[in-house]
Amino acid sequence: MAAKPAYRHLSPTDFDLAYGLAKQMTRTKSPKEYFECDRRFWDILFEKAQRPILWEVSRQLDDRLTRYNPLVLKLFPDPATRPRQREALVEFLRKGEVDEAVRAFKKLYMEVVHRIIDDLKTEEAG
Repeated sequence: MAAKPAYRHLSPTDFDLAYGLAKQMTRTKSPKEYFECDRRFWDILFEKAQRPILWEVSRQLDDRLTRYNPLVLKLFPDPATRPRQREALVEFLRKGEVDEAVRAFKKLYMEVVHRIIDDLKTEEAG
């Protein structure tokens, strides 16, 4: 099944690079490396897909979330237990399943957001 038009400009190499960055984010213990990989990940997907609005929205969300990167790494210290939302996104996009890619990413992303919120509430209460 061919990818939907938004991602037709992505080559197998682009998907491989994005997937490699996602895996590197899963393994890293450095918030700086996490941020740098994340930025490059979204640049590959949105720049090559010629989706400037999604690219800008993603960058804005990333900029807001960057301050929580150390917390994400603290909440998920073991790479084996970290959510793999970016890896899931690439796997589905590679198959051309854009809707499923977004659903899978959103589900895992929201799990991370809820963990962050729960941790911040616990800190405030304590």
